[in-house]
Amino acid sequence: MLKPSPSKLRYTVALGACLGAPAFAAGLNVGVEIPRLDVAEYHRPYVAIWLERADNTVASTLSVWYDVKLKNAEGTGTKWLKDMRQWWRRAGRDLEMPIDGVTSPTRPAGKHQLQFTEGKNPLAALPAGNYKLVVEAAREVGGREVVSVPFTWPAAKAQQLRAAGSSELGEITLELKP
Repeated sequence: MLKPSPSKLRYTVALGACLGAPAFAAGLNVGVEIPRLDVAEYHRPYVAIWLERADNTVASTLSVWYDVKLKNAEGTGTKWLKDMRQWWRRAGRDLEMPIDGVTSPTRPAGKHQLQFTEGKNPLAALPAGNYKLVVEAAREVGGREVVSVPFTWPAAKAQQLRAAGSSELGEITLELKP
């Protein structure tokens, strides 16, 4: 019996891996822009990003950015989470912070990208239907803003959806991958 050379074996394994795995996994990419504000006292905003069902109930909290390092007897890092009122009332007050893979520190001004893959948390049990991506930001000595982007899951074709905030949030993008 002939043994394949190491180089042929390497190419056979590489080809098998390419053919055996899907080229793209279904999922969604979220872009959140935090605008640079010219104010006397600037604090990074707390931001909550979640998916809402058509009846406005929370299907999944995707990400929460807050001051995870600020801690004292009052739980100061989490104290201002309730300033993101819409998210807090619908999901936040029932959650125990921090949440592995969901919570992270506040982020500076700029554009930030998040990726989520179908079948993995937080999209693991997301049934087909109509949803809204909702992004809420609240800033100490600042304002509060909510931006939403409606979409249908799962995506039949690749889509790029956009919405824009006017003060605490800039452009919000949602890229759906079938």
